[in-house]
Amino acid sequence: MEKSLWQQMGLTDEEYAQVQEILGREPNYIELGLFAVMWSEHCGYKNSRPVLKYFPTEGSHVIEGPGENAGVVDIGDNQALVFKIESHNHHPAAVEPYQGAAVGVGGIVRDIYTMGARPIASINSLRFGPLDDERIKNLLSEVVSGIGDYGHGLGIPTAAGEVYFDECYRDNPVVNTMCVGLVVHDEITRAVPGEVGSSVMLVGSKTGRDGMHGAAFASGELSDVVDTRPYVSVGEPVMGKSLMEACLEVISEGLVVGMQGLGAAGLTSSAAEIASKGKRGIEIDVSRVPRREEGMTPYEVMLSESQERMLLCPRPGKEGRIREIFDKWGLDAAVIGKITGDGVLRVTEGERVVAEIPAIALTDMCPVYHPATAEPAYYREKQSFDLANLPEPDDYNQVLKSLLASPNIASKEWIYTQYDYQAANTVLEPVRGDAAVLSIKGTPQAAALTVDGNSRMVYLDPFMGGIHVVCEAARNLACTGARPLALTYCLNFGSLERPEVFWQFENAVRGMAMAAYKLNIPVVNGNISFYNEADGKAAIYPTPVAGMVGLIEDVNAGMDMAFKHDGDVILLLGGEGSQLGGSEFLKLEHGLVTGEVPVLNLDNEKMLLQMLELIIRTGMVTSCHDLSEGGLAVALAEAAIQGRKGFRVHLDSFQERLDVALFNEAPTRTIVTLPSSQLGEVLGLAEGHMLDAVVLGEVGGDRLVYSFQGREIIDVEWQEAASIWRGAIRCSMG
Repeated sequence: MEKSLWQQMGLTDEEYAQVQEILGREPNYIELGLFAVMWSEHCGYKNSRPVLKYFPTEGSHVIEGPGENAGVVDIGDNQALVFKIESHNHHPAAVEPYQGAAVGVGGIVRDIYTMGARPIASINSLRFGPLDDERIKNLLSEVVSGIGDYGHGLGIPTAAGEVYFDECYRDNPVVNTMCVGLVVHDEITRAVPGEVGSSVMLVGSKTGRDGMHGAAFASGELSDVVDTRPYVSVGEPVMGKSLMEACLEVISEGLVVGMQGLGAAGLTSSAAEIASKGKRGIEIDVSRVPRREEGMTPYEVMLSESQERMLLCPRPGKEGRIREIFDKWGLDAAVIGKITGDGVLRVTEGERVVAEIPAIALTDMCPVYHPATAEPAYYREKQSFDLANLPEPDDYNQVLKSLLASPNIASKEWIYTQYDYQAANTVLEPVRGDAAVLSIKGTPQAAALTVDGNSRMVYLDPFMGGIHVVCEAARNLACTGARPLALTYCLNFGSLERPEVFWQFENAVRGMAMAAYKLNIPVVNGNISFYNEADGKAAIYPTPVAGMVGLIEDVNAGMDMAFKHDGDVILLLGGEGSQLGGSEFLKLEHGLVTGEVPVLNLDNEKMLLQMLELIIRTGMVTSCHDLSEGGLAVALAEAAIQGRKGFRVHLDSFQERLDVALFNEAPTRTIVTLPSSQLGEVLGLAEGHMLDAVVLGEVGGDRLVYSFQGREIIDVEWQEAASIWRGAIRCSMG
């Protein structure tokens, strides 16, 4: 049966009837297209909006939370951090990986300087299929090049990130990009309209047909039959750099009332959002829009997702000065309309009205749904799997080497060295610490940035896995000496039409929200990406990612993971852990993704974060590293590799079998090193914070030695371990 026009555009019969009721008539083709794109899941969050209400969004240092282009948190001295993460283009990254990734960087950077902030760093979270596939290698190479080239063009360092490889991402890579900026309070700019009668300007690049229906493209499953390349926008980093500088210049001169970037749904979404936020109307004359292609229709102009464009609401009489600034930067700046008082988004082509829709109908009146949920069939089976029956490894030396060579654990040097990852204010480079650390010019402070997610844990237990995601991000910040301030999320899931996927989604959000609430880390914004699956193929693992920022009051007190001094005591804070479920070891050694996810006690987590901030700020410890993928064995090896030193640890006090003790990924644990003179005080603090603390051994020598009951179960030269860890991905990529 042939689909109706509105169904082809993505609207249901019920939604079409609602459009008719709102307008009091039949919509024309342009109006139908505007409703379809604004009511898509990508723009309207019509299925996910009720679930997002779980997140705590308020805090004493939150200046702007959800609803603006990016979140803003106060850091004192009249300054604030501005940040956001988005899943730009899981679909475009699969179809046009270079442009999909580049556009992702450009889009998230625009969200930051739209708020008046100068971007200081970007970080990313990437997911790909296994590296034994030549197509995946090419995909990784193109995505990394796209990120690197666009970031280089803007002069913004890529300071940190994470990359994981799994079969579930073979047909659906995930490319999440986060950007952080710095702004003084009185230059914070919001997406608000001017007074009635004031002009509206479109600035930046010219408008073309690229990116048409990009929002709708992101709101459906990826087809490997239909040619989807026209839906992918094209990024121009040189133009992006000019736009950034021009926008920051007009903000610094106080020339604009409000500003809104053009992203998904292009001019339609930016115009509707800026008008509805101010309870105003807006009139757009598409004939005034600078174009780079001939014969574009009003429909195409309104829905184009051409990059490097911004909608400005100038202060009265400042249009001429704005034109001068944008002309200096080689960019267009055209008055294309005005703010009205009737609440209508009106599109004209010269004198001819081609569309009239109440602005709030496209935003606030987007329908809201409560999809059905169903517990997946695998869930109970995975939870009840008895790991005690698995055989122990015969060769622990080889297991450690295999884990260090796993692309999920191995050095990402092949990736980050293709980025501009060093900047004048970089304190901690990638892999040196558990988070990136950037000094804040003119102050003794530093900002710590991280992005984290463990999709395997979330797949096995969405609720507990969601808790893990937030806590690992907070712990990584704490390991540098930072106090977590706020987080942004990127929620990557399969098709929400499947009840099992929405069950995963809702439970993961509930877990993340509970952790954020308990740790007093407000959620200031985020992004959702559904439909991460190809026709007839399995969805990706549920992949929620937390981007988090923290503050170090004294940059000189920041901490890294590297072992530093021979004779330093190695101390495990948080206990030994007892659950192998979801671990990299279990997947690598036994080929299993199963088991009960390690339980996380949020009271203990909060105590650990407080203790880490204290012992790092007061200089009691010389290194600090979180335990995550690969467990205790890998964490020790990573710290030794970074410090270019060996160690000897004794596991005699551990109660679990050796593979569990060495490789479980139980949360709320870190290893720290410290002079023996500090040991008594730190042990006392651990007791006061109700945390287990185990003395493992000491730093020294040139070998990584793990002993148990007089046996050296692992004995590897640190140089050999470093060679395996550093060379694994490089060798895979050829």
